[in-house]
Amino acid sequence: MPEVYLVVGGSGLLGRHIAKQLHDRGDNVSVLDIVQRYDDIPFHQGDICDEATVLSVFKKCGTTCVIHCASPQAKSAAPELFWKVNVGGTNTLISTSIQCGVNKFVYTSSSGVVFDGSDLQNIDESHPYTRRALDVYMDTKIQAEKIVLSANGKDGLLTVVLRPSGIFGPGDRQLIAGLYNTYMTGRTHIQIGNNKNLTDWTAVVNVADAHILAADRLSAPVSPDTPVAGQIFFITNDDPWYFWDFTNGIWSRLDAYFPGKRQKRKVTIIPRWLGMCLGAIFEFEAWIRGRKPSMTRFTITFSCAARWHNISKAKRALGYTPHVSVSNEMDELVKWWMSLDESERA
Repeated sequence: MPEVYLVVGGSGLLGRHIAKQLHDRGDNVSVLDIVQRYDDIPFHQGDICDEATVLSVFKKCGTTCVIHCASPQAKSAAPELFWKVNVGGTNTLISTSIQCGVNKFVYTSSSGVVFDGSDLQNIDESHPYTRRALDVYMDTKIQAEKIVLSANGKDGLLTVVLRPSGIFGPGDRQLIAGLYNTYMTGRTHIQIGNNKNLTDWTAVVNVADAHILAADRLSAPVSPDTPVAGQIFFITNDDPWYFWDFTNGIWSRLDAYFPGKRQKRKVTIIPRWLGMCLGAIFEFEAWIRGRKPSMTRFTITFSCAARWHNISKAKRALGYTPHVSVSNEMDELVKWWMSLDESERA
């Protein structure tokens, strides 16, 4: 029997690419999300924390494979929403999957679940969870991973966890919005840290490929020595970049749309220790004024630490190969962003 896929969070950046790739290869796929942005794939509106709604959608679709990539936005949601959606919602999806006899469950986590602010270089899946998550998003992702992995094998349900790193590409409104704002306000000459930290950035189309490969391989592993069920996989482009080389790559592509806007200026390098002090000051000022800080110690840490991962396990067990390069996806991201109306980029 052919699989019936339900992409949870299918209106978001990654979910949209997964749903579209499944649709384009002729699979039976539907989307469950709280907001509808596309009308070419069957859509079901609902909150994944509402068990009755989730149960109704599962039964209506006849779901056999769930791909769960729903989560509040990492930089903007309230802490309680992360616990509600990432932990409570994942619990609901798992329990409903078991109740409805779903065969497969693919969960989108984050490479950040092992990041504590120190350098991570060429680490694999044996690296332990961080003992101090840097934000509530990562904390709840750790808890959700444990829920998904502990459900593997229950009443025939096979589960797998994917940990992408630095997802970006057309449709992304978080990374590009910040870099665009920095560009338009003339602050691209300011660099925090020494730019010796390699960082993984991963094309969204490659991450979507990995999810579909994981779903395919859950019940049909390459060999007994390369299981997928109950496993964790890092997913990257296998091509880490120095952090500021990547951001400058985006800004250089924007130069083509705004010739002459950027004047050649000497780069101002702010040491990491000073950046952390400034981040603390900005956080305190924002707390006093009741608004979000423009700079935080988390963003400084994120900009200055090495974060790149070994994906040999995904290559062996999933047959995963990143087909779209970082450079090409940067081209596509900037082209898409500049195709939007100016009001949409504000």
